[in-house]
Amino acid sequence: MRYNHLLCGFLLLWCYGCGDSTVTTQKNAHSYFNLKGYFEQEVLRLNRSNPKVSKTVTVNGSSESKELQIADWKKELSVFSDADINRAAWKGLFEEKKSADREVYTSNQAKVPVKELTVIKRNGQLYGIQILIRNSNSLYTSADTLSYYPDSVYEVKKTQNIRLLSEKNYRVTGKFK
Repeated sequence: MRYNHLLCGFLLLWCYGCGDSTVTTQKNAHSYFNLKGYFEQEVLRLNRSNPKVSKTVTVNGSSESKELQIADWKKELSVFSDADINRAAWKGLFEEKKSADREVYTSNQAKVPVKELTVIKRNGQLYGIQILIRNSNSLYTSADTLSYYPDSVYEVKKTQNIRLLSEKNYRVTGKFK
């Protein structure tokens, strides 16, 4: 009977200890700028305000433009949130430089495609985000430049080189109305 009480007490302390480490892990989960969380909030805000957008898609110099309202902001901005640098496998792989008006996170690690994330601030508020992504292997290289300025413009530029094929250049620009 006495061993049962000791065992129960030990299990309670162990479970309590596990609960504390989970809280600590959650607090430290975002050691860099929380890009994914930011865009989750933007999606909610844009779904509520439902702004009109002048969207231009350019492929190898040929463009098409339309004025529209985006039906699925989560899908529209997914390329930005997918560039989140707070992945467990990437922890400690970014150099961080912060000032009053800018946060810059850079990595030169081959396994990390996000090479730079720049968060621009004006008067303490987020003004813009710029992301540089590079991917390459023996058959393929791509370079993406993502820019997002709330309530102003967002842009995705991509240059793609596939061995034995000609280079392709894509640009998607959305201007808020």
